[in-house]
Amino acid sequence: MKIMINGINAGLRFSSAHIIPAHASCGFIHGHSYFVDVEIEGNRSGDYDFVVDFKDVKNSVRSICKKLDHRVLIPINNKNMKFKGINHFEELDSDEKEESKDYQDEDLDKSTDSEDYKDSDKSADSDKSMDSNKSSNSDELSVLDFCNKDYVEFIIKNKEYKFPMEDCVLLPLKHSSAEELSQYFANIIFEDLKEKGHEIDSVSVCVNEGIGQGAFCKKE
Repeated sequence: MKIMINGINAGLRFSSAHIIPAHASCGFIHGHSYFVDVEIEGNRSGDYDFVVDFKDVKNSVRSICKKLDHRVLIPINNKNMKFKGINHFEELDSDEKEESKDYQDEDLDKSTDSEDYKDSDKSADSDKSMDSNKSSNSDELSVLDFCNKDYVEFIIKNKEYKFPMEDCVLLPLKHSSAEELSQYFANIIFEDLKEKGHEIDSVSVCVNEGIGQGAFCKKE
């Protein structure tokens, strides 16, 4: 059995800014008014023979939307983003080091003395599950790597960015694309509903960047 929730009609929305680093047109800061469609497949159970209570699904989706709404989405494992004071920044190749030389001379030497970032408790709590399941690859970062920092600072090629941490959401993803966000939503919703005891087989999520344009992911 399957249930479906239409994101526009149910008000499952968020508006965020992001960058797709190195992309010809999306490599500039821009934003979308997203909406999230959800399908749940599973067995009917409980006193009312529901697959899952619609309210439980909408509450799960809205908690994620609330976290992302009116924030800059930062995919901390994007290979084109080099974070100040984090290993990725220190592992720049020779060409990138030359491009960012002035930046490094001025700030990098002070990175061990200063606390440049502040990770919000909300972001860390929401992403614990994904962080615990991340690859053992040492190149991957955790949101916990940004703990106690007031700003997010990074370089994309020769462009430098600095955002207050409270304006951002750190995501344990490689991109902030609709594809990655749909997988992010599906994983969290699936685990949330399972923890609440629902006998579900799969969660499918479509994160739409606008009418007629979105990415679909199914978590089983």
